[in-house]
Amino acid sequence: MDFSSVLPAFVITLREGVEAALVVGIVLACLKKAKQTRLNRWVYLGVLAGIAVSALIGFLFGWLIKVLGSASPVAEPLLEGVFSLIAVGFLSWMLVWMTQQARSMKSQVEGLVSSALKQRGALGIFWLIFIAVLREGFETVVFILAKFEQGFLPALGALTGLGTAAVVGVLLFKWGVKLNLRLFFKAMGILLLLVVAGLSVTALGHFDTVMSTLASQGRSSESMCFYYERFAKLHSCILGPKVWDLGQVLPDDRFPGSILNALFGYTQRLYLVQAIAYILFLLSVGGFYFQSLSYQIKLEPLQIR
Repeated sequence: MDFSSVLPAFVITLREGVEAALVVGIVLACLKKAKQTRLNRWVYLGVLAGIAVSALIGFLFGWLIKVLGSASPVAEPLLEGVFSLIAVGFLSWMLVWMTQQARSMKSQVEGLVSSALKQRGALGIFWLIFIAVLREGFETVVFILAKFEQGFLPALGALTGLGTAAVVGVLLFKWGVKLNLRLFFKAMGILLLLVVAGLSVTALGHFDTVMSTLASQGRSSESMCFYYERFAKLHSCILGPKVWDLGQVLPDDRFPGSILNALFGYTQRLYLVQAIAYILFLLSVGGFYFQSLSYQIKLEPLQIR
């Protein structure tokens, strides 16, 4: 049994889950300070509802992909490529944005809680938590769908990551354990940056498969593989010449290549366009991310016992 699909789901869910746990912990602490602990159950209901709706979205999208994927030989790789690009854009934006907003996170959540208590009471608290959890859950769903990792093992990775995030939340807010959140999010951010960079390589591979399949359907469509026309069959259809071919040394369908493939998009055959895209991604998004690290989380110890 290949457990490589567990790791990406675990990493993404852990990071997003800890972000949601921080929001939940701050809200519970605010309710305690305002002597409104009777509303705690609405916080927990918001968490459960957010998780349930995220899982439902994942199920529906998975079903839709399966139906559309059977319609044409190019449908599945095309959908994989499209979802991969969506995940790259969405996760990149959230990585940089959340890092920039981290320092003011506590004051922002406290302001939202105060406003919710004044305007809508219990329902306002519920929606605040529901939206926070759903946002993080949707990021996880998009990533898993982009990797087409459906079934028991990805679900196991997601559940394990969610459980670990819950433990972190309890350690922080219930038991008052001091954890270095700055270091945690910095390390997870760098890991996520590499994961998303690998996803951009994977997306290009899917589009290359689509073009190769279309080009093979008739002489009129052969020109879609312009590298075949201008160079040789040793080149990719649209990705240019090989940068490396490590199939004999580090195949991507066997350990440890399968782990590197699942986490970082490693491929035993890397082409020039993929290599350029990977480097450009790290220089652009990675540059924005490292510039935003000065805004990292500064969270005061809060207990909700």
